[in-house]
Amino acid sequence: MLRRNLEHRDAQTRQLQNAVTNVEKHFGELCQIFAAYVRKTARLRDKADLLVNEVNVYAATETPNLKQGLKNFADEFAKLQDYRQAEVERLEAKVVEPLKAYGTIVKLKRDDLKATLTARNREAKQLTQLERTRQRNPSDRHVISQAETELQRATMDATRTTRQLEETIDNFEKQKIKDIKTIFSEFITIEMLFHGKALEVYTAAYQNIQKIDEEEDLEVFRNSLYPPDYSSRLDIVRANSKSPLQRSLSTKCVSGTGQVPTCRLRKDQQADDDEEEDEDLDVTEEEN
Repeated sequence: MLRRNLEHRDAQTRQLQNAVTNVEKHFGELCQIFAAYVRKTARLRDKADLLVNEVNVYAATETPNLKQGLKNFADEFAKLQDYRQAEVERLEAKVVEPLKAYGTIVKLKRDDLKATLTARNREAKQLTQLERTRQRNPSDRHVISQAETELQRATMDATRTTRQLEETIDNFEKQKIKDIKTIFSEFITIEMLFHGKALEVYTAAYQNIQKIDEEEDLEVFRNSLYPPDYSSRLDIVRANSKSPLQRSLSTKCVSGTGQVPTCRLRKDQQADDDEEEDEDLDVTEEEN
C-alpha cells in the first residue's frame, strides 16, 4: 500500500515536472521569436527613416508640384515611423518582457520540484531500509520500530512538500493561462493600433501623391529649357532667313491700319494713265 502511494506520487511529480518543462521550452521559443519580431520592426523603422531622408533630398531637386507632393509624402511617412517606434516600445514592454520573466518563474518552480523530489527520494529510501530491516532482523522490534518512525517522518515530509507543490503548480498553471491571454491580447491590440494609424497615414500620403499636377510641372520643365527672350530671338532668326526677293516684296507691300497697300495703288494709277491716253487718242481722231 505504501509502495503504491509512493509510485502514485512519483507519477504525479513527473507530470508536474513535465508541465514546468513544457512552459520553459515553449515560452522560451515564443520569447525569442517575439524579440526577433520586435528587432525586425525596429530595423524596418530605421530603413524607413533612410527612405524619408532620400525622398526629401530628391524632392529638393524637382519641379514645384512634384517637390511639394514628395515632401508631403515624406512628412506622412516620417509620422508613420513615430507610430512604429511606439509599436516597438509597447511590444517590448507588453509582450517580450512578460515572456522573459517566465525564465525566473520556471527557475523557482524547478526549485520547488527539486525540494519535492528530495523528500520523495528520502521517503523511498526509508521505505527500502524498513523492508530490508524486516527481512534481515524480523525479530528486532526496536530496529524495526526505529525504521518505521523514520519512514513515517519521511512520508509526512514528502506528503507536505507534494501538497505544496500541487498548490504551487496549480497556481502556476492558472497564472500561465492568464498571462498567455494577456500577452497575446496585448500583441493584437498593439498591432491593431499601429495598423489603424498606418492606414490613416498611408491614405493621406496617397492623396498627397495624387494631387501632383503633372501638366503644370511639365510646363515648368519645358519653360526651363529655353531662356526668357527665346521667342523674340526666334522671330529675328526667321526674318533673317528670308530670301532677298521676299524681303523686297515684304518692304514694298507693307501696309498700315486703314491704308491701301502701296503696290495696289501703283497698279490703280497705271490703269488711270492708260485710260487717259485712250481718251486723248479718241479726241485727236475726231478732230482729224
